[in-house]
Amino acid sequence: MVGSSHEALHRIFQKDPTLLTKALQKVLHVPFPEPREIAALNVDLTEIEPVERRVDTLLRAETDEGTYLLVVESQGKVDDRKRGSWPYYLSYLYEKYRCEPVLIVITQSSKTAEWASKPIRFGFRDWHSLTVRPLVLGPDNVPVIADERQAEKDVPLAVLSAMTHGRGPQAPAILESLAAALRTIDPDSAAVFVQFVDSCLADPQAKQMWRDLMTAIQYFWRHPLAEQVREEGREQGLEQGRIQDRQEMTLRILEWREIPVPDAVRERVQSCTDLDQLATWAQRAMHVTEPTELFIDD
Repeated sequence: MVGSSHEALHRIFQKDPTLLTKALQKVLHVPFPEPREIAALNVDLTEIEPVERRVDTLLRAETDEGTYLLVVESQGKVDDRKRGSWPYYLSYLYEKYRCEPVLIVITQSSKTAEWASKPIRFGFRDWHSLTVRPLVLGPDNVPVIADERQAEKDVPLAVLSAMTHGRGPQAPAILESLAAALRTIDPDSAAVFVQFVDSCLADPQAKQMWRDLMTAIQYFWRHPLAEQVREEGREQGLEQGRIQDRQEMTLRILEWREIPVPDAVRERVQSCTDLDQLATWAQRAMHVTEPTELFIDD
């Protein structure tokens, strides 16, 4: 379960990796080659020393021009510590995978976008030993998609528009257009996109509007996120429905991340009726590299 805008802003590219290359090409106008294949990689950059370093999302793109690592960082605010960590990530990933890393920063803040877009240079004037130039996606360059037909043509891009412009005055039109467009795609994908948007809406009125729209088309209430607002004391039939929702969500997350699910893991998840335990497994499913890691410490 995605519980914050930070996670949603980069995990949308795990759900639909092609959205990232489209954003590079159409939003930033970067001539990134068309991928033949994109695969998610382990985001853990921890070394032998007891220092943990993680990127937010890491994808490998196979193109006719070569293999690239797409390093996605979700950035909520200005953080000058990134001057050291971002170059480290890129050099470490190149050493580990021996293919070119590309840093993409995504943010909801114009101020943060302006800061992140500035090159990071190491060395002295007129002679830089290392230069890092992040590509930045934010409210100033991600298109505002407030037209229903336009949203239907590219639903993932419409989701990204809602996530980055959810604080602005055009939020109502964007959300209404996206709500209509979600009806045109499969319900499972729509339910995931619903949560991404909900996690990124900081304005209380925009969030309530989004939940009202989703209640009308049932996507919000069929998703585990709805547990936050459901009333207590539901009938047993609805309780069973919540259990089944969380069981299915845990398994779907693993499948969306292309992690094979053995029968033993599937049976254990489907036999569990503890809502808190299932919620824990659903959260772990967003991070594990092996399905059996769901059950660590249980």
